[in-house]
Amino acid sequence: MQPGYPNPAQHEPINNNMTMSIVAIFFFWPLAIPAIINASKVNPLLQQGDYAGAQAAAAESKKWSKWAIIIGVVWLVIVLVCCLAGGLAGMVGGTADTSSY
Repeated sequence: MQPGYPNPAQHEPINNNMTMSIVAIFFFWPLAIPAIINASKVNPLLQQGDYAGAQAAAAESKKWSKWAIIIGVVWLVIVLVCCLAGGLAGMVGGTADTSSY
């Protein structure tokens, strides 16, 4: 080992966020794919000694995973609100229509 270069073993391990990326697939898959790709780059970069590159890939993975989960949750809430509103409107409006038969 050359002096002046940090030992890769001295660095703390980096969380590659693979679990969060896989969970994000169930919420919004188009953004979860780049999250998984970046998460899969972390360990090879660490093995090559590129600690900064591994940190950048982990940060990108976390960013894409968070956006996928946020968009998926917002979309789920919108769908649930629309379904509930439509169901309530059908119940309220449906009672007047059944007496016309």
